[in-house]
Amino acid sequence: MDYITLGQTGLKVSVAGLGCGGHSRLGRTAGVSAAQSAAVVNAALDLGINFIDTAPAYGTEKIVGMALKGHRNDAVISTKTQIVRPGSDVLGQDFKAPADLKADLETSLQNLQTDHVDIYHLHGVMPDQYAWCAEHMLPVMKELQAEGKIRFIGITERFIYDPPHDMLGAALPDDHWDVIMAGFNLINPSARHRVFPQTLSNRVGTLLMFAVRRALSQPQALQDLIASLIREGLVSAAEVDPDNPLDFLLEDSDASSIVEAAYRFCRHEPGVDIVLSGTGSVDHLTENVGSILKPPLGGASQNRLCTLFGMINSVSGN
Repeated sequence: MDYITLGQTGLKVSVAGLGCGGHSRLGRTAGVSAAQSAAVVNAALDLGINFIDTAPAYGTEKIVGMALKGHRNDAVISTKTQIVRPGSDVLGQDFKAPADLKADLETSLQNLQTDHVDIYHLHGVMPDQYAWCAEHMLPVMKELQAEGKIRFIGITERFIYDPPHDMLGAALPDDHWDVIMAGFNLINPSARHRVFPQTLSNRVGTLLMFAVRRALSQPQALQDLIASLIREGLVSAAEVDPDNPLDFLLEDSDASSIVEAAYRFCRHEPGVDIVLSGTGSVDHLTENVGSILKPPLGGASQNRLCTLFGMINSVSGN
């Protein structure tokens, strides 16, 4: 495993992180048992992964707590709090009372069987929600940080609804945040221009989500996405094979699969600290980690990806 210092936090973290959300949620969406899900967390530790990202919304905090019992010092734990009241529209303005954040954290600490979390994020903040969060929720997070219950403060974007990173574009100049989570992949690399220059300049730790989602793991989903980008005039039909739009990555490089190429593309992007990978399978996790640890894609592949998708900022690849 390779390790990196996460921004200014001083935390030494694995470049591959275990994401306990996404479509899999440690396999819980496929009906696997809590013990099987916990085995994935333990396998991650065995692979050298020391960064575990979860959230109450994922329903995996208790599994992480169970898996890390007796191993708490081996892991950097990242979790989150929703900013709206339970049951309300996550995109809306029905914000929870700032004091409720304290109760949320206490529940997370109980679930995780720990007395502190290393990184505590505001979860999935939209551009029109950011100002309220910075004014009302950030001060409470700083109080909890002073109490030692939070080591570092973070914020995550809602990439599916904010693919051009407008929220982070507003948040990063404020310099409040120790860590951020951003979406980035080879079909929407816009964080390269909108996010990473600021995180690098301010030494903000950067967690990467959406390296691989449906469009980069399911051939039909990829074909459908490319077809929509062609219809919208965002991708040239003359420069891509609509049936096998990314097969050139296998021809131009030593990548054995599109998924491998996608992970390698993200891992070596300047400004990316941790690439999150989520799965309910130990074998799948092992394969993904192997991809993340491989060298960068070659120049020919990088150049073609830049030509095809370098200006895309309207899709997430989900």
